[in-house]
Amino acid sequence: MAGADGSGYGLSHLPYGVVMVDGHPVPAVRIGDHALDLRACHRAGLLPGVVWAEHVDLTMLMMEGADVWAGVRAAVTDLLSEDGSQRPPDGALVPLADVAAPTMPFTVADYVDFYSSLHHATNLGRLFRPDSDPLLPNWRHLPVGYHGRAGTVVVSGTPIHRPVGQQRPPQPGAAPPVGPSERLDIELEVGFVTGGLGTPLGTAVPASAAGDHIFGIVLVNDWSARDIQAWEYQPLGPFLGKSFATSIGPWITPLAALEAARVAPPEQDPPVSDYLRVDGKWSFDLSLEVAITPAGTTTEEVISRVSFADMYWTMPQQLAHATVNGATIRAGDLFASGTVSGPERGTEGSLIELTMGGREPITIAGVERTFLQDGDTVTLRGSCEGVDGQPVVLAEVTGTILPPG
Repeated sequence: MAGADGSGYGLSHLPYGVVMVDGHPVPAVRIGDHALDLRACHRAGLLPGVVWAEHVDLTMLMMEGADVWAGVRAAVTDLLSEDGSQRPPDGALVPLADVAAPTMPFTVADYVDFYSSLHHATNLGRLFRPDSDPLLPNWRHLPVGYHGRAGTVVVSGTPIHRPVGQQRPPQPGAAPPVGPSERLDIELEVGFVTGGLGTPLGTAVPASAAGDHIFGIVLVNDWSARDIQAWEYQPLGPFLGKSFATSIGPWITPLAALEAARVAPPEQDPPVSDYLRVDGKWSFDLSLEVAITPAGTTTEEVISRVSFADMYWTMPQQLAHATVNGATIRAGDLFASGTVSGPERGTEGSLIELTMGGREPITIAGVERTFLQDGDTVTLRGSCEGVDGQPVVLAEVTGTILPPG
């Protein structure tokens, strides 16, 4: 389509989302600065038999499985190609400028957040346990994770209210104070969304089958209240410090759009258990960044840039570990990578790392920050090269901090 090349949303990308057309949410594919209304294409007979196109989001498409996903992508590519055999019906290509911001693209079934960056885990270990090994004994043997709250996963642009909760008492034996978090943080992450009809209880998904279950990827900001989390997380892990909000991008990038970005994952030492072994290039050379516009300013500044390519634990390993005990997966499950950080200063994916636990403030657009203040706006971005050499831009994730609700 004219104007799409170079936009990050060209013919080799074609991410899925949901836009409002005539006041109704419809599944769509983004091409350049337009959305292709898939419901209109279905009703015109250009996507015959595709019942999911009448649904209000992408959940039913996710349920169809990998063969249908490939067929839909091929049909949409034909519709949008200059030399294609078909053309979209009149009115099916909707300028994004003429519609409201994209809505939540799917119904989140379950949400799992991992801790898969060796550099992030090492950075935090050094902050929290300076006199011991930064990695706990289990870290190199399994992808550590926790179950989050699906109901508070929100689409990019949704304002985030500062969470309230208990915090560490000022001295041992004192009552814990209850109030707004004063150490509100971000986490730069990449998530994948699963599809298909689900797996029966008691059935594990082998790492080799991950491609049959992964519908696509999104950028994720797993907002974190570090002070609430520090008091509550032992012995059972994160709860209120994480569950108040998780933001995702509005357009889901299909795995097929990332073929040119596939790279071999880092070597794992010691060797992993059999169920975690996976062949092939299951890391992705995505360039990621975090930008903040401080409250009271209009100046955005990038505070971190990092590659996703050297994440220690890969998506197939995360999926295999999440199901090795027989846990089910289903369409709309969201699995996030955990914070993506690099080994050098300026590649950290969270403020707690960038500010050394709040001890070393950073200057953003002339304003000092250790953690987020009300009115700050955070934006996560990501990109890679597509199979045709054109850029593939992941849908950005943005959110502005509001006072407690």
